[in-house]
Amino acid sequence: MKSKTTAIWFVLAALLFAGVWLCHKFLQPAAPETFTLLPGLRAADLTAIQISPLSALEIAAVRDGHAWALQKPLAYPAQAAAIEALADALEKLTPAIRLSAAEFRSHQNADAEFGFDNPQFSLVIVAGEQRWQLLVGKKTAPGDQVFIRVVGLDGAFVTDSSWLQLLPRTADEWRDTALVDAASAIDWIVVTNGAKAMEFRRDATNQLWRMIRPLSARADGGRLAAALSQLQAGRVGQFVTDDPRADLGSYGLQPADLDVWLGQGTNVANAIHAGKTTPDNSARLYARREGWNTVVTATAENFAPWRGAVNDFRDPHLLTLNAPVAEIEVRGENHFILQQTNAGGWTVAGEKFSADAANVQDFLKLLGGLRVAEFVKDVVTAPDLQGFGFTPSSRQIILRGTAGDTNSVLAQLIFGTNETDRVLVKRGDEDFIYALKPADFNSLFGPASLYATGWQFRDRRLWNFTETNVAQITLRQDGKTRVLLRTGDNKWSLAPGSQGIINPPAIEETAHRLGELAAAGWVAPNITAPEKFGLDANNLSLTVELKSGEKLKVDFGTELPQAQTALAAVTFDGGRWAFVFPPVLYQFVTTYLTIPRNVP
Repeated sequence: MKSKTTAIWFVLAALLFAGVWLCHKFLQPAAPETFTLLPGLRAADLTAIQISPLSALEIAAVRDGHAWALQKPLAYPAQAAAIEALADALEKLTPAIRLSAAEFRSHQNADAEFGFDNPQFSLVIVAGEQRWQLLVGKKTAPGDQVFIRVVGLDGAFVTDSSWLQLLPRTADEWRDTALVDAASAIDWIVVTNGAKAMEFRRDATNQLWRMIRPLSARADGGRLAAALSQLQAGRVGQFVTDDPRADLGSYGLQPADLDVWLGQGTNVANAIHAGKTTPDNSARLYARREGWNTVVTATAENFAPWRGAVNDFRDPHLLTLNAPVAEIEVRGENHFILQQTNAGGWTVAGEKFSADAANVQDFLKLLGGLRVAEFVKDVVTAPDLQGFGFTPSSRQIILRGTAGDTNSVLAQLIFGTNETDRVLVKRGDEDFIYALKPADFNSLFGPASLYATGWQFRDRRLWNFTETNVAQITLRQDGKTRVLLRTGDNKWSLAPGSQGIINPPAIEETAHRLGELAAAGWVAPNITAPEKFGLDANNLSLTVELKSGEKLKVDFGTELPQAQTALAAVTFDGGRWAFVFPPVLYQFVTTYLTIPRNVP
């Protein structure tokens, strides 16, 4: 009996579930149909639009490709973003209420009542072969909705009124306010600044700018890029006049105070002319785009980078390193050659040791950063060169693209007279004479330079081991000796006969850092007078003995308080080299690997 009851309840539950599912699946009310005011309109397909505001001139714009242009009430570039925002709103425009033809006619004077006899706006929208016309009537009493008629359809509609703010009342609201169009693809620039004219061309291969008028010289690509960017960011402050008969001279535009022509190939892409400052604001000036009669105002700052002397537009750098360097030759008092190996490392030609790659790159960065302090002379003769101190024995720096190939010169600097406040220099591929600041010259060849001799480029890494390979470290200082034994990870002890208190974890970290010891800078090779560097038998000396039996020793000399380190010395290939000990490691050494004076 119970089993029959259970079966009945199970069947009833199944029927109930099926009924709920069927109701949910088939008996739900249909979703309301979405109805746009202008079905078939796609903003991306819009090709023309005409707007007639109440009591104002008609505004008409057409699209050619991606560019919009005004046709009425005047011809002028248009703001694509403003037009496309309106097009997007029109595509999505959905009526909240539709008044049928009968409902519309039921009003005695419907056109006047809803504002269609004298509409706020009349719109003609064209997308290819499709065309719509809208009449915008009055707003509803609350003001958040507006009456609309679509010409050709009976009745009227009510829509949200917020899209009306996208409609222009005057053509100026849709006029392009840019001073020039985007100029990323230009390859020539002509600037006339009063009686001065400058012309620049961009090399199609390396994209570097070069001045070709009034002289042929490397141009300051950074300044030109910044000037272009600032000009493109400029915007019209006010549209002053569109009269083609306007007296341009009264605005300082005939002739203009400044002209900037931008082009590509044989075509002029853009041009802008700047005139006088406005009477009421010296920070603004009159301007005019080439090809248009319109006079506008703009911020004077947008034109400031284009003003200046010819030398202001010349490349202020002595070198532009736009190709890999494989060989560096330094001629002069200390002649040496740095060459890149097939493995990507560097060597000092004729030496047994390898060069420090980071130091070589720092040297190249220093060369690339050298700035012209003065443009001394542009046209020189052979007697001029001798008078400026350029002789066959002059110091030179030559960069080559292929190691060992003297014909692969990328750049060459030749140094002339070293005067009190400047050092003369020229490039091997130019006749111009430049001047460097003495400090820049000294960074290359001065007594404190890190790059004046070949041995200064020696690899700064002294050795390479891990703390796990250390057997012991012997400290010698003031005639006393202390031996530290490594007995395990982070475990150190004093050898028999050594006394004092030690910090094993700190010694472990110091040993780890010693295994990666690299000179902060080389001071002298093959030293024969150690006292010049403060190297004395009583100073601290460390000897690291590895488990393999190899012993590595470093001796400390004169302290360098300002650098918080000291000079030190190691022995390489039978010669003793002095170097600057790395400051951070020096703090570890002096804290954990010294013998206190009160320890016997």
